[in-house]
Amino acid sequence: MTTGTIYNKDKFLKNVADQLGRRRLTDGVELPTWSKLPQYEVFDGLSQDELLDQLILQCENIHTNVVVTSKDNLEKEFSKVIKDLGGKSIVHWNDPRFDEYGLTEALVKEKESGVAVHKWNKDLGKRNIEKAEQANIGITFSDVTLAESGTVVLHSDNGKGRSVSLLPQTYLAIIPKSTLVPRMTQATDRIHEIAQKNGRMPSCINFISGPSNSADIELRLVVGVHGPVKATYIVVDDK
Repeated sequence: MTTGTIYNKDKFLKNVADQLGRRRLTDGVELPTWSKLPQYEVFDGLSQDELLDQLILQCENIHTNVVVTSKDNLEKEFSKVIKDLGGKSIVHWNDPRFDEYGLTEALVKEKESGVAVHKWNKDLGKRNIEKAEQANIGITFSDVTLAESGTVVLHSDNGKGRSVSLLPQTYLAIIPKSTLVPRMTQATDRIHEIAQKNGRMPSCINFISGPSNSADIELRLVVGVHGPVKATYIVVDDK
């Protein structure tokens, strides 16, 4: 990661403060302690199975199919979903979880059956984006999953291009059940934890709630205007 050098920071900030008619504050900001935290009360105390039930209910509202399976049966369900989504061509993240969950071997089998398969390769640059544009199916893992809104949260890096979930005609998210949290509140908490641990944020964070949806001023819903037309979530019991 390349870092830059900041010049004349103090002078610049003092000038801004002067223009605002106040002295520049140099002490750290103390976060307030709130007496009420309603954002933490949504689905509070629900088990992972109960959060999964809420996710499935919400996915009915966002036009997203949900398949629930065990790790042992994942490859079979994965191949079935690929077939249901039309097969043809796949682009996927370069993510060690594909090996961990046995999906690398499943993708090899898809390739042997005639499906074009491309794994994101940072050394190929824009060629990856071209492959994503041409792909019928984009596949990623979910890093955090919001039960309240049916949202998968994706943390991009060199092997995890955001085009994989945005450009193909259909989108498939693999969701380890352990990633389920109640809502956005817990997702932002985890993002702050990552920043504190690593000293930086992921290069890009995407919140995806099913297929692309748009509505005009007459509130007529149109699916697939600026992203995948269909979306499927495979939830894997990883406990």
